[in-house]
Amino acid sequence: MKLIIVESPTKAKTLIGFLGGGYQVEASMGHVRDLPKKRLGIDPEADFKPEYEIVAGKQPIVAKLKKLAKTSSEVILATDPDREGEAIAWHIQELIKVKSQRIVFHEITRAAIESALKNPGVVDLKLVEAQFCRRALDRLVGYNLSPILWQKVRRGLSAGRVQSVAVRLIVEREEEIEAFKPTEYWDIFTENSKDGQKFRLKLDKVIPDKETSDQAVSALKQADYEVEKINVRLAQQRPLPPFITSTLQRAAGSRLGWSAKKTMREAQQLYEEGLITYHRTDSLNLSQEAIAEAREFIGKNYGQKYLPEQPQVYRNNSKNVQAAHEAIRPTDINRAENNKLYRMIWERFIGCQMNPALVEKTLVIVKAAGYQLKAEGQRVVFDGWWKAAGRMKLENQELPKLSVKDKLELIRVLAEQKFTEPKSRYTEASLIKVLEEKGIGRPSTYAPILSTIQERNYVEKKDKKLRPTAIGTAVTKFLLRYFPKIMDYDFTAEMESGLDDIAKGGLSSKDLLRNFYSDFSSLLSQVKEKAERAKIEVEKTGEKCPECGQGELVVRTGRFGKFLSCLRFPECKYTGNYQEVVEGIKCPECQAEVIVKKTKKGKQFYGCSRYPDCKWASWNKPRL
Repeated sequence: MKLIIVESPTKAKTLIGFLGGGYQVEASMGHVRDLPKKRLGIDPEADFKPEYEIVAGKQPIVAKLKKLAKTSSEVILATDPDREGEAIAWHIQELIKVKSQRIVFHEITRAAIESALKNPGVVDLKLVEAQFCRRALDRLVGYNLSPILWQKVRRGLSAGRVQSVAVRLIVEREEEIEAFKPTEYWDIFTENSKDGQKFRLKLDKVIPDKETSDQAVSALKQADYEVEKINVRLAQQRPLPPFITSTLQRAAGSRLGWSAKKTMREAQQLYEEGLITYHRTDSLNLSQEAIAEAREFIGKNYGQKYLPEQPQVYRNNSKNVQAAHEAIRPTDINRAENNKLYRMIWERFIGCQMNPALVEKTLVIVKAAGYQLKAEGQRVVFDGWWKAAGRMKLENQELPKLSVKDKLELIRVLAEQKFTEPKSRYTEASLIKVLEEKGIGRPSTYAPILSTIQERNYVEKKDKKLRPTAIGTAVTKFLLRYFPKIMDYDFTAEMESGLDDIAKGGLSSKDLLRNFYSDFSSLLSQVKEKAERAKIEVEKTGEKCPECGQGELVVRTGRFGKFLSCLRFPECKYTGNYQEVVEGIKCPECQAEVIVKKTKKGKQFYGCSRYPDCKWASWNKPRL
């Protein structure tokens, strides 16, 4: 009997369905060995030698795998095709102490499994070294910075190498928003008609105030409207490339309202069930077989006019792309699944191999009372890839048939006062985009980064927007002041590139760790002695403390979210529950106020303020 070891029971079940007799497939349930939880586990004095121990609760699994390995004719390690998967395979190999083979596949299909079994290899020690180096960097930073944060900011805090940089982005965006000063301006529109068809024109000029707006409105009400120029052009709307991890997370966030964590959990399930290719990837490559299958499907189901003469080819700009991987796509294009994420992946893959859509864009320039107004219109000439992937929203109106010198009838003039707005707060989707652009993190790390900074209460999500908490802001400012290199975007990106170089065999993990730790360790002792204690801004409520009657109640942030406290702390130790009321919304069961709550893991939900008398709760914000 041959033994195949994978990470999860779902993956094991899918493999068994393809393999039949002669094989036994067992799951390690993820990592079986790791650095110790309560010790540093890395010895800088011994050239960063790691100390490993079996993960708590995994001893029975390890014992079972050891026993099965000794009685099996072959041991085959079939963990995921990335650094984490390679590290899991290596640790299992070290523990079972039996000669083993390594197989790699990027989709769980019969053909892929059979091909991998015919071409076994060995564990890639370069990938294992890169995974160790990431763990070592994260452990050295987190284990050494956290006690300083306890001492200088507040007890119970922790710091992460990449997470802290992500929080910095959110803090800096919040500071931009707070510093922003809005500027007044006015938009002026006219509603006109031609041969009974109404359409809208917009004044092509910045109007700074009401006085100027009133003058323009008065003139436009009395004016004659004549078409001065018409510009018509055909524009191609090229198909979007197939999904990679970051774009899948962003699309699921925008279209489905999912967090990055949920998206990866759902994608993992689809992969392990054999429905999609491996979902942790930054490569836009597609196999020739998959492209041929897509082209055949398009020709049969949509017609030849939707099929380009040559396959669409997509390339990454980044030099550190994992070229051996594919983009995320369905493993069988003819398979229909009632799953929102699968449908998105299917549509994007089919669409990426279709012809561009064609849109006729019209720009109309109109003269009136010395002013220039314009109207823009769009009309779909050929839907192309939108046929499969869904039409992109066209924001402009469809215009009537117009000619130069045409006179237009005025229906009304509208003036709208507006103010310039600051940049929007990040959503999970937009933050992932910026992290990717800056080279911070990799496909496997985006979701953990976002979930960790929220679980630690450094960042909170309101209406899908990420905002820093008072604690998150205080920690960010402290780290920026005393550990600027750790918080530097370019330095963090350089570390990621270094890890990529290690995975390719172009750099030693020991060299990277030595270069990093020599500066970092000397800075640690200086900060411990000289750093000033950070001040945490508090939100004042305007209410007196019910216990001492002297101090004002303020909102503070703890491990499990916000709570009320007396401003005179530690002289007065009063604390109370903080209820963040959702304005304008009532409990659907009892009409009491709805408040924002958090689970112990930091996930936000909505509940009735009369709990436990009313037990209504929802993950989704109730509608007005």
